[in-house]
Amino acid sequence: MNALDKSRVLLEALPYLKAFDRKFVVIKVGGSTMTDKAVLPSVLRDVVFLEQVGVWPIVVHGGGPRISAEMERLGLKPTFVKGRRVTDEATLEIAHKVLIDEISGNVVELIQQQDGKAIPLNGRGSRFLHCAKKVFEDDPTMDLGYVGEITAVDAELAQRIASGGVIPVVAPIARGEPDHHLYNVNTDSVAWKVAAEVRAEKLVYLSNVPGILRDKNKPETLISSITLAECDELIKKNVIVGGMIPKIEACMAALKAGVRKTHVISGLLEHSLLLEIFTPEGIGTEIRL
Repeated sequence: MNALDKSRVLLEALPYLKAFDRKFVVIKVGGSTMTDKAVLPSVLRDVVFLEQVGVWPIVVHGGGPRISAEMERLGLKPTFVKGRRVTDEATLEIAHKVLIDEISGNVVELIQQQDGKAIPLNGRGSRFLHCAKKVFEDDPTMDLGYVGEITAVDAELAQRIASGGVIPVVAPIARGEPDHHLYNVNTDSVAWKVAAEVRAEKLVYLSNVPGILRDKNKPETLISSITLAECDELIKKNVIVGGMIPKIEACMAALKAGVRKTHVISGLLEHSLLLEIFTPEGIGTEIRL
């Protein structure tokens, strides 16, 4: 690319730079994006770029497979009910050490290696995430242990950190109310709740697939834009299945809560995050009202 082409690219990005200036973009990172040693640094380099050009990124990460692996190493058997990890005291101890001490610590370090600044946020080291114990309305007797649902996010703290040029890195460990105990929380839920509370301009889920596919075996069947009603229909028809369901439901909940735009994109495509934010055609699937 010659100098003239580079200048055209920068000029094309100008409207988007203005639109996202000092606006929050919440990025949920999971799956292969988290575990691939080549992909994660690339994604975080793009996150640092966003912060440098005036966007306020918030990174929300999971770590379920790492938790399960550590449990098995210690002779504990992971148990799930309705897709949620049953979390006793021993499991919770493993969860917050893996999620906060190991994964958040690694993400912060990788951001710093790209000359960015970052800080871990969660319910253990601060009161950033508040939650209540998870209760299933259809079966209140079901007890998952220390599994929570987010009730509040300290949006003012996020704004102060972001305005200082620091990227929040959020692990899904929240402080319970009123018992003040730590709770494990579903990461997709944490991401949309954070996006709603900080009034994010955009919520992006980085996935292992390009977005919503009408045929999971055919990338060319990608749906570039879809409404809430159409999402409901595709879930009923088993087009949206498995791990994609909680992501799409989280996008739907975020839109209903006031988040401007929501997207599911591939985290494995280089610079997919920048392509989504700074190009008119975008990438992946946009879920809209």
